[in-house]
Amino acid sequence: MSLAIFDLDNTLIADDSDYLWGQFLVDRGIVDKAQYEAANAKFYDDYKQGCLDIVEFLNFSLKPLSEHAPSQLFEWREQFTEEIIKPLMLKPAQALIDKHKAKGDTLMVITATNRFVTEPIVKLYGIEHLLATTPEFIDGRYTGNFSGTPCFQAGKVALLENWLTSSEETLANSWFYSDSHNDLPLLNRVQNPVAVDPDEKLKAYAEQSNWPIISLRNDHCPTHHFQK
Repeated sequence: MSLAIFDLDNTLIADDSDYLWGQFLVDRGIVDKAQYEAANAKFYDDYKQGCLDIVEFLNFSLKPLSEHAPSQLFEWREQFTEEIIKPLMLKPAQALIDKHKAKGDTLMVITATNRFVTEPIVKLYGIEHLLATTPEFIDGRYTGNFSGTPCFQAGKVALLENWLTSSEETLANSWFYSDSHNDLPLLNRVQNPVAVDPDEKLKAYAEQSNWPIISLRNDHCPTHHFQK
């Protein structure tokens, strides 16, 4: 039995839930289109380029949570998950998850996207454990701030290592599946790093490191790397 870790955006789903949540808010007039849409696009581009200021981005992306009652937010989130996310879920991703589950592996998603957005998505895939950036929640309201360490780049490693101290799991024969070069700190910590539909920087690194490169955008689940 091993720990099988998955990134979420552009790995288990065919787009970026963080960016799409922002667009969902724009499309429904919940935030100001002119200001929010351009900033959302810029932050997403910074992420892809590897130069995202995570604190600046979180101050931006979590602010709308502080401006509405949680009951309204949860209603919007349910619509978002149903209308936007479910069509982006990947059958080969579910098959890969199920293969690890059948082996008795412990399943986890580690994502920079905040827990408010990602929690219902992870549940749809039947994954028990989630490490994500945590929006601060005080006196029954989101504050617009975040709690603890942002789950991004080296922060993913720090949060995972903290989680391991309170669990019986180890990184022996561990797996991590990701599409992004932003996840290289964690990919280099596990025993079985796998690049999934990788961006150009990760693809080049994976090729140089002789890591498996797979796609979950096809009609079947890749299995060759399970022979390791």
